Amino acid sequence: MTRREIMGAAGAMGVTLAAPKVLARPAMDTRRPPASARHFTSPVVEAEIARVKARIGDPKLAWMFENCYPNTLDTTVTPGSLNGKPDTFVITGDIDAMWLRDSSAQINPYVHLTPKDAGLRDLFRGVIGRQARCILIDPYANAFTRDPTAATNHDAAKHDQTDMKPGVAERKWEIDSLCYPMRLAHSYWIATKDKAPFDSEWAEGVRVSIDTFRVQQRLHGPGPYHFQRRADTPTETLMLKGLGSPTRKVGLIHSGFRPSDDACTLPFLIPSNLFAVSALRKVAVVLREARGDAKLAAEAEALAAQVAAALLKYGRLRDEAGQPIWAYEVDGFGGALFMDDANVPSLCGLAYLGAVPRTDPVWRRTAARAWSANNPFFFKGTASEGIGGPHVGLDMIWPMSLIMHALNADDDATIRRCLTQLKASEAGTGFMHESFHKDDPTNFTRPWFAWANGLFGELMLDLAARKPHLLA
Repeated sequence: MTRREIMGAAGAMGVTLAAPKVLARPAMDTRRPPASARHFTSPVVEAEIARVKARIGDPKLAWMFENCYPNTLDTTVTPGSLNGKPDTFVITGDIDAMWLRDSSAQINPYVHLTPKDAGLRDLFRGVIGRQARCILIDPYANAFTRDPTAATNHDAAKHDQTDMKPGVAERKWEIDSLCYPMRLAHSYWIATKDKAPFDSEWAEGVRVSIDTFRVQQRLHGPGPYHFQRRADTPTETLMLKGLGSPTRKVGLIHSGFRPSDDACTLPFLIPSNLFAVSALRKVAVVLREARGDAKLAAEAEALAAQVAAALLKYGRLRDEAGQPIWAYEVDGFGGALFMDDANVPSLCGLAYLGAVPRTDPVWRRTAARAWSANNPFFFKGTASEGIGGPHVGLDMIWPMSLIMHALNADDDATIRRCLTQLKASEAGTGFMHESFHKDDPTNFTRPWFAWANGLFGELMLDLAARKPHLLA
């Protein structure tokens, strides 16, 4: 049972009330809610929409950008306050729960605008604060309920064999769940130099995150995390009493699940370990500069160095020409899996996250291999080509992979192909989706998926700055 199936019943009312409506509308009519129904409005975001849209010569791309870029603010954020401080809850779209990963990624497209808008800064402070409180509830959880004292309202999660706590919607241990809040904190700090969200509660969340990473190196035992679910789909549960496949303990961090919320085949998920190295180094900057906490910053950097060394020793394979490439998953015994999944962190998404340099030859070689028949989840059809993953099955391409491919590309032809396929993938809705069939874009999943909408907005901002002639 996939995340969509588990959460679908709980989110059905939310889809009815807030999902983008597409029936009986002119083809290029706006798909944004009326101004009075938007969850949050920022004048600087509206100005950014107008600025970038004016640079997009293709009417359909301009229309899609205007729909997608503000989608998180229009439909998924709930600003509030707690104990006199901002508190912001962020749903994924059609699922009424807050993922640490998705919430960070969803608001990232607006971080460069925070210096210009006090209200937007409050929104970010609220997300950063809520994420810290979620981590302190349970650092092993990937998703949280709106009410931090409530039991999960998602049927499958109610019967999971794990240590469920109030406030937790789902408890799938994923390395990236703790990395994304670190990345968001760093991005916000660099943009604003605003110390307000980086209080003692936030610092405690970072400390718990670092400790959790260390425990999940499992150098001194398996640690407390275990997870099993009764499901027809093997990727919904972990083997060996909920611990996952065996590993040789080499300093890499174990992950029970991938960013897709699918179980890892081998527990050392390389893209997420690379992301952890980057995120730990970034959060160390915030700890030093915003809090003057040199001790915890040094702990983050020491762990990053240890994981980085293990990655170089155990995280790589060699291709047919004998050249090094990154594996997707390994076990430390020599077992390795090469594939890629569209969900980020992916092998193709490493440069976007800042986990590798864009010019790094090992990563370039890896990403090229992932965008080929060497990746079992690369699909090529009559409508499009791109990467999917086990989460929604074979032949389903995720727009997220096309966006990453365009962000990675330097040649105009590749970017143009991606834009053409992204335009086709919206299937009359004006929005990005979770996935679509390689031969039929009208066969798609999740009509309201804010992370993918935000990524499309980021791509348009990137091209407006990097390749403006492609938009003009």
